[in-house]
Amino acid sequence: MRLLLTGASGQLGTELLPVLAPLADVVAADVVEPASRPEKFHKLNLSDAEAVEALLAEARPEVIVNAAAYTAVDKAESEGAVAREINAAVPARLARWVEANGAFLLHYSTDYVFDGKAERPYLESDTPSPLNAYGDSKLAGERAVAESGCRHVILRTSWIYSAHGNNFLRTMLRLARERSHLNIVNDQHGCPTWARNLAGVSRVVVERMCAPGRSAGDPPDPGVYHYCDSPATTWYDFANSIFQAAATRGLLDRLPQVEAVTSGRFQTAATRPRNSVLDTRKIERVFRIEPARLEPSLVACLEEMNADA
Repeated sequence: MRLLLTGASGQLGTELLPVLAPLADVVAADVVEPASRPEKFHKLNLSDAEAVEALLAEARPEVIVNAAAYTAVDKAESEGAVAREINAAVPARLARWVEANGAFLLHYSTDYVFDGKAERPYLESDTPSPLNAYGDSKLAGERAVAESGCRHVILRTSWIYSAHGNNFLRTMLRLARERSHLNIVNDQHGCPTWARNLAGVSRVVVERMCAPGRSAGDPPDPGVYHYCDSPATTWYDFANSIFQAAATRGLLDRLPQVEAVTSGRFQTAATRPRNSVLDTRKIERVFRIEPARLEPSLVACLEEMNADA
């Protein structure tokens, strides 16, 4: 297959490159070159519609995996137009090309399309109601993809972390080295997800939807699916798991004192949902994917960081 991967240098894109390479002839694109530059890489500003059209005409992908996203949740409150360009206008542009050319689009969305008022994990069929500009822009992207009529899967995920990029794991390790006492929010619930696990799930989705020789009954129905690692936790509990595992592996010289606080202790530009836990039973049933467990995934990520250090 010919496959175009956007956002190739990001947290998820970095994990997707090696996972997708054995499956397809991958053309990678991003505004910044990946640390491990693939043979076919294009420096590309996705907001440049003409440049995107030129790349699509050259690559003629049968599959587009759109890992590009604006993810600065608080900055999105003041940069709403930029967030909507990357998170809504770009996927709309890609989806129109996919529909016109009979291709397939894998696009990623977020738990932040929900308002967090539910007292149970969110189903794909639940009505979205984002609390912030970031979630609103991602929801607009979902709708643009669905309304295009293209063959697609939208993977909603949550609380992504990895050994690289900007994420909660790396922020906590930095703060633990700088401070002896940390206040961590304990009233927001979600599912931390290792980017590598999501990349593995993405490969399964592409294989089932597109790969030659797929089994009888494939491909599954297009649409929205939830994937996140398990179980759910809070930022406070996740931080403590990070500190304990990191100290055991020599990534921290000492454990910080950690205090659980409410969201009200922090004045942030964007409001976060109190409960953004995603129900994954649909993807388990349709794609036969079992969510990875949080603890071994966190340990594996930290061991990778330790080896790199």
